[in-house]
Amino acid sequence: MSEETIEYHWGKHHRTYVDNLNRQIDGTDLDGNSLEDTMVILYNKGDILPAFNNAAQAWNHDFFWESMKPGGGGRPSGELLKLIERDFGSLKKFLDEFKTAASAQFGSGWAWLAYKESRLDVGNVLNPLQSGEDKKLVVVKTPNAVNPLVWNYYYPLLTIDVWEHAYFIDFQNQRRDYISVFMDKLVSWDAVSSRLEQAKALIEEREREAERKSRDEEKPTSSEATPEIFSDSDADLDAE
Repeated sequence: MSEETIEYHWGKHHRTYVDNLNRQIDGTDLDGNSLEDTMVILYNKGDILPAFNNAAQAWNHDFFWESMKPGGGGRPSGELLKLIERDFGSLKKFLDEFKTAASAQFGSGWAWLAYKESRLDVGNVLNPLQSGEDKKLVVVKTPNAVNPLVWNYYYPLLTIDVWEHAYFIDFQNQRRDYISVFMDKLVSWDAVSSRLEQAKALIEEREREAERKSRDEEKPTSSEATPEIFSDSDADLDAE
């Protein structure tokens, strides 16, 4: 990725999203929230509010830059590699699926590797506690500014920007070449592994909180009357 691309992509596009968002939320209830919380609120469960695109694009670009490092690429290791091999069959199959998703995204958007819980995002549904095998790595693509973080139970681990401004200076319209260079020479597997551990920790906390809530709901409240229990001998005495 050339210096010209970075200056244009980060210095113009990314900076514009940040400046526009700051103007849109200045003096509102969102002012002072984290960027992540602001983005989720503005997504509004799919009924997107006006400032969402700037909030999400600011977040997406932060995540994108942090997905790379000089001299990146190569092979992941440790738990990340084990999960890739479990969920995709091999590292090669994962790379092929990720590159295909990024290439096939129609128009502007993003491709992602995410860690997904197997839960239903539906009201009045009890989601049972899961084993490690219930959670899996998935490849998804999203249009425009949308990212998996706004969907419940998805935890982004890696992304590539496939908006044309991300690659046109260096690769013209050869999106596939840009994707290959990104995965082969730029991706930071250290960052992806760190995000995986953070996602697992968040899920464990979420499950502990669900357990605590379930236990609290099962406890009788102080206002509930304790039923009076009589022994057989008590009944006999009353009968006399």
